[in-house]
Amino acid sequence: MPTVSRRLEIRPLAFRDACDLVDALRRHRARPVGHQFSIGALDQTGRQLGATMVGRPVASHLDDGLTLEVTRLVTDASRNCCSMLLSAAWQAARAFGYLRLITNTHADESGASLRAAGWTKVRKLPPRRGWSTPTRPRRDRGTDEVARSLWRAPSPRRAENRAETAAASQTSPPTGATVSRSHTEADGRIDELPAIKDPTR
Repeated sequence: MPTVSRRLEIRPLAFRDACDLVDALRRHRARPVGHQFSIGALDQTGRQLGATMVGRPVASHLDDGLTLEVTRLVTDASRNCCSMLLSAAWQAARAFGYLRLITNTHADESGASLRAAGWTKVRKLPPRRGWSTPTRPRRDRGTDEVARSLWRAPSPRRAENRAETAAASQTSPPTGATVSRSHTEADGRIDELPAIKDPTR
């Protein structure tokens, strides 16, 4: 798998194209049924190296109208690709007015890319029998009976500080790695959201 450093570019991605990348790069997870937006990472030749898909939270108790969830994140293992896509997804979500971005990982995954992008692990979630209910049937998309960890994107101020640090240490920071200053007014509002509750309690 490629791990060499290369200049990456961020571009919007159509739902079908994002799903095709999920099918190609992460076969154990089925494509989602929809999205709010998707973002792709390309090299200088235009080759797709990865994608992130962002949608409404899968858990209904987190679907408060101000929260989005990274439902898929796939790459070909190119260096910094995951953290760049996560940062771009958070920047885009904030541009739409959302105040919180979350995601889940399998419990055995280290979350190194999430930590590199400034995300924080909120809690560990026990295995769930599935999201299907008599009133809302759903098929298993690779997450049933799997212990997971819930993560949250950094506050806008923390994200901006990380972007400024990256800019100071690199002469040409990757496109999409910075966070616009125009959204720092959300600093106060982000903490006014209800705390993420554990549905098992």
